[in-house]
Amino acid sequence: MSSSQAERQNAILARNKEQLGVLQENWPLRWVMMRTSHPGNVGSAARALKTMGFADLHLVNPAYPRMQNKAEAIALASGALDILENSQTHTETLSAVGDAQWVFGLTARDREFGPPAISLPEACDLAAKALIAKQSVAMMFGTERTGLDNEDLEVCTHRVWIDANPLYPSLNLAQAMMVVAYSLRQAMMQQLLSKTSPEMPEMASAVAVAKMLEHWEAGLVAIGYLDPDHPKKLMPRLQALFARAGLRQEEIDLLRGIAKQMLLHGKIR
Repeated sequence: MSSSQAERQNAILARNKEQLGVLQENWPLRWVMMRTSHPGNVGSAARALKTMGFADLHLVNPAYPRMQNKAEAIALASGALDILENSQTHTETLSAVGDAQWVFGLTARDREFGPPAISLPEACDLAAKALIAKQSVAMMFGTERTGLDNEDLEVCTHRVWIDANPLYPSLNLAQAMMVVAYSLRQAMMQQLLSKTSPEMPEMASAVAVAKMLEHWEAGLVAIGYLDPDHPKKLMPRLQALFARAGLRQEEIDLLRGIAKQMLLHGKIR
């Protein structure tokens, strides 16, 4: 090996070591798998996350209790057993996303309502900037057969699609997670190499938005604007409106104050 080749190789190794150190930081990032059917996909997802330098895996209502302990999951994790062992299982979506302020739901299907739709590069750019600004992020993936349903998307700030062959846009669940993990790693490194501190709005958490919507629903029922027996599509429309607005915590407080007054002056005393 020539001296110039050795220098290039050493530079590459140094850069890789620096990048690995950066991505081993405790970024506030969760990877959420909804109602997963196959243990092998959990194991493959763990392997994909570890390969790209990520770790925090959360399962919501998987088909089997302790799915991460199944033999197929362990086999396909291929050395990423720490990701499986440290993963958490939840019965509620809000518990899985935790205090995430940015929740990106991966789905290829268009929806009548729901959060704004953006491409994967746009989502990863936003997520990278948020993480570097120390804001919490969750990436949410649906079931193997049907993906995310409308109720899942109610807690998301954005709906994200992966550009693929329009004649065959089908990705295996673990493959989709690998594509997203790789894309997010690249976006984070790009942001870190820019040496600038991104300015990001301090978004309210998904839990705070969901609780505010519950408060508003009760207030709208109280003043007679929402018929609980025939709700039609009022609440999905409001959820989509607030998702597009990108609410901050002080705005959540303001909206909950309005809901409180609706309850005080409506039919419910």
